[in-house]
Amino acid sequence: MDGALAAVMAVMLSATVLTTPAAGALDLVAVLIGSASLFALRRAPLVPLAVTTVCMLVYAAHAQPGPSAAFPVLISVYACVQVGHRLLPALAGAVFLGSSLAVNLANAGGRPPLEIAQATTLLLGWFLAAGVAGTVSRHRQAYLEQAEQRALAAERTREEAARRRAGEERLRIARELHDSLTHSISIIKVQAGVAVHLARKRGDEVPAALLAIQEASGDAMRELRTTLEVLRDAGERDDDGPAASGLDRLGDLVERARSTGLSATVTVSGRRRELPAEVDRAAYRIVQEALTNVSRHAGGAAARVRVDYAGQELVVQVDDDGPAQVDAPPVPGVGLLGMRERVAALGGRLRAEPRAEGGFTVRAELPLHEPAPAEPRPDEPAPAGPPSDEPAPAGLPPDEPSPAELPQGERS
Repeated sequence: MDGALAAVMAVMLSATVLTTPAAGALDLVAVLIGSASLFALRRAPLVPLAVTTVCMLVYAAHAQPGPSAAFPVLISVYACVQVGHRLLPALAGAVFLGSSLAVNLANAGGRPPLEIAQATTLLLGWFLAAGVAGTVSRHRQAYLEQAEQRALAAERTREEAARRRAGEERLRIARELHDSLTHSISIIKVQAGVAVHLARKRGDEVPAALLAIQEASGDAMRELRTTLEVLRDAGERDDDGPAASGLDRLGDLVERARSTGLSATVTVSGRRRELPAEVDRAAYRIVQEALTNVSRHAGGAAARVRVDYAGQELVVQVDDDGPAQVDAPPVPGVGLLGMRERVAALGGRLRAEPRAEGGFTVRAELPLHEPAPAEPRPDEPAPAGPPSDEPAPAGLPPDEPSPAELPQGERS
């Protein structure tokens, strides 16, 4: 904008010089220098103020072009007042007006002094208007900055209040979970441990279901502690807190499902890599919920778990050959809703529906958004993993309502 203003001023004043009989080469040079100084109007407004005052005085004293010689000085005065200068713009305006008045009176050439005084008074009004406009613009800019700062402060206050309320709610939930679930799960774990101990003490064979209850209650306590730490710390703490559940525990999960009588197999394809923590947890929870639904709603069915490490995404799929039919899809429950929320939060896609050949399928495609893994070192063995159709590790079934609590045909 400064460059365009300088160019327009140079063209206009050059045309005035060329059409003024008394103007010469010196006047043209003075006009071009004064106009060119407007390039620095915003960066250093005092420089154009000084240059335009001197150059335009030279032009006005020699050619007497009239009010047009004051235009660059007026612009410089406005710019200086806008950034907060007052004394120097007033001094420059007084010097320019006083010198112009003196030169015009000395070279009146028959013009009445009253006419010269009126022209100078008109210029004085223009200079005052430039100063007032600069002051108004400066105050308006200050007002806008203050309004923006107040808006930012108010937004920060709202965000802090929202974070404080969210923190208080997390603490309340953590206390409720600790006071209710921790006590109940602890009793289950202790009672199961006592039963296992007494059975072994009598030399009886410990039922597999009792061992599964003991193991599941221990895992439930571990995951509940992790959840409580997350709620209290307002974020996951996989680095320094208890490890969250991930696909590294997929085998335990499948093995526990098998202990309940479910026929389950696992297939892992693609190059294994380090997964983002959120993706790892989501994949584990999706398999966990899907296997739980198969156990509850497709008794006697077989489940097939497939984990595919694709290029830019992780694909997790659980199929069963249960009684679900395409023409009578089950009513989705809280579990399926939770799956969709997890996948949507990661920007992925989820398909949970009956299969055309019978049974139910859950397929989640989770974007990784991470660079490809580094090649393993020659002296380092490849990461071990469960072979195709063999169990590979995991956690515990989710805390969901029992089948008796679910409406008929509803999948959790």
